[in-house]
Amino acid sequence: MRPLGPVIGRYPSSDGNTQMGVGIIKHNRKCRDVVFLVIFIAFWVAMIVNSSFGFNQGNPLRLVYGLDYKGNVCGDRHADPDLRELELRYWLNPNQVYQSGLKNAQVKLENARSICLLDCPIPSEDSLNWVCDYPDGDVKLSTDDWIDRNYDYFADLTPELRNSSLQLQGPCYPVIFPSVNVYWSCQFVARASNVSLRHWQQMGGVNIMEDIVIDKSIHRAINSRSAVLKRYVADVGKAWPVLLVCGGILPLFLSVIWLLMIRHFVVGMPWVTVVLFNILIVSVTMFYYLKAGWIGNDAISPIIGEHDPYYRVSARELSHLHAAAVLMTAIMIIAVLSSIAIVRRILMATSVLKASTLFQGQFGGACLIRTSNL
Repeated sequence: MRPLGPVIGRYPSSDGNTQMGVGIIKHNRKCRDVVFLVIFIAFWVAMIVNSSFGFNQGNPLRLVYGLDYKGNVCGDRHADPDLRELELRYWLNPNQVYQSGLKNAQVKLENARSICLLDCPIPSEDSLNWVCDYPDGDVKLSTDDWIDRNYDYFADLTPELRNSSLQLQGPCYPVIFPSVNVYWSCQFVARASNVSLRHWQQMGGVNIMEDIVIDKSIHRAINSRSAVLKRYVADVGKAWPVLLVCGGILPLFLSVIWLLMIRHFVVGMPWVTVVLFNILIVSVTMFYYLKAGWIGNDAISPIIGEHDPYYRVSARELSHLHAAAVLMTAIMIIAVLSSIAIVRRILMATSVLKASTLFQGQFGGACLIRTSNL
């Protein structure tokens, strides 16, 4: 084999001349791929500009909460009006929601008139409730008073605005369908209140569509893949303290304890490790079973807050949780069977560890005696 010394000493430099006795690092080197360097610099400039724009203009609340018809994020204290406590998105016009759920519909749910509320409205049992738009223009009412009046200022409207409201053109809209808080959006329940609907018809209101489409239209938007991905990203952002503790600090602390136990309880540590590992796997699997609703009554629900226990809403997150529970079941079975299969090897390892411990003790004692004699 040819030695590397002469090769390194005669390596040609960037100008084509052969230099003797000079290492590769000391040669006259220069950038040969200028085009890639320009692209790389442009990439970093674009990343800096994009990051600056995101930090200055971005709003993490958009990952969780919806937008009203003005483009404000529900729950945003810097919005106009102030929406710091109004976190729930509510669609005012039920006919727009119905039309957005039809096939080949020209009206999209994103363009339907929606506002942000403190809670989801429900129909009255003996009269007709109203939800009115944000108080502005001719309506001389503060936002706090609007909230205290349960979003209803229909009685203060002029005859023209009342007639406009009866045509579902605002500023006030009837509460005909009950709604529940599903991931911070008020999803209509396609069961119209007979009392509210009768009052609406007696007042001369336009026809309101009653169909399951009004339920499915909102549910389809809430359960879309993009909406689910946003919620997952928001969950990671909210759970960073838990990830820091459980993913960094706690494992470091437990690893130190584990090393100390190996040092002082070396014979029993193989069994302790295997048993604790299997207990952990079984516990995590049972936790998934609980949250998936397969055991007990503590299943995760997309409905936030109190609601009718007989009304259920499906969600992609529940399907993902079921898949994770099945995966954990397979991992648990493999882990338990593997532990049973290596029992013989664990016994052999325990004997070896016991012998090594005795040897270390005897060797340490002999060293102490030898040192004392010296």
